[in-house]
Amino acid sequence: MTKTKTLATSLLSLSAAAILALVGTTSANAAPVADSGGASVSSHAVSDAGAADYWTPERMKNAKSGDILGAKALERGRLLNPGKAPVTEAPGAISSIAGQPAATDSTSIDRKVNQSETPVKHIGKIFFTLGGSNYVCSGNSVTAANKSTVSTAGHCVNEGPGAYATNFVFVPAYLNGAAPYGKWTAKALYSPSQWASNGNMQYDTAFAVMNTLNGQKLADVVGSSGVQFNAARGLSYKSFGYPAASPFNGESLKSCSGTATNDPYNPQFATQGIPCNMTGGSSGGPWFIGNSSTGYQNSVNSYGYGSNSTTMYGPYWGTVIQSTYNTASAS
Repeated sequence: MTKTKTLATSLLSLSAAAILALVGTTSANAAPVADSGGASVSSHAVSDAGAADYWTPERMKNAKSGDILGAKALERGRLLNPGKAPVTEAPGAISSIAGQPAATDSTSIDRKVNQSETPVKHIGKIFFTLGGSNYVCSGNSVTAANKSTVSTAGHCVNEGPGAYATNFVFVPAYLNGAAPYGKWTAKALYSPSQWASNGNMQYDTAFAVMNTLNGQKLADVVGSSGVQFNAARGLSYKSFGYPAASPFNGESLKSCSGTATNDPYNPQFATQGIPCNMTGGSSGGPWFIGNSSTGYQNSVNSYGYGSNSTTMYGPYWGTVIQSTYNTASAS
């Protein structure tokens, strides 16, 4: 893993495609300060009646990795800010919400080549359009009062700051171009205001509320993961995603496992990293506490340092991200 001269002198020479999200550098010795931004939520109603038809196999195959948008958002938001103190939220009580088992069915998923993980019904690929270009990320069906909520990265729904995505669809259990449980279109997108207003990587999480498909709600078809907020730091995780950049092709599900440690290069993000070499396209994929996809989701794939990164970082799910989830879940 290349750390690029402490990231200070060569960061601006890196291209957006070379990293999972462009990040800056700060003083590792600065003391944490309280988050003054509050738990406000940014939302956007979507009217994508033709989104499912828009995403032909060819468009899905040619979609760009959504990490490019994360890089642009951070560059615009000027989060480099050397010397900025780490921002921490006021601690909240641990909150766990159980998930919903998937309905039994007879759907047969064709497992072809390069299969690191068997498809998981509630984990899938996300496709969307921003700025006239098509992008791909990863996502997960999470427990919600509306039974229709998908988690992903903030940079997969909003440029941070900037426009919200269009043509947004979730394809659960995607495999080699197949959509065994259909293409679910979004009706609303939600992100923390801290992300939507300035691309603050600390809050790089978003939730999409999906329309029904064939009269059914998402969680009733594919199930949903439980979620947990304000958990202890340094837990063991298993993360999933659909990495599309070399050496991966984005056609099948991959995973990483390990114990989380704080980002030593940009502590102001308050993120944690686990050993992982997944590349662009995996952005937004879920992190589960424990060693399987049945645990509580507690973060998402957010960024890494360089195209050969061996660590994946994800945001800490505290009270701000919980507020965004609560708003999306109740919509």
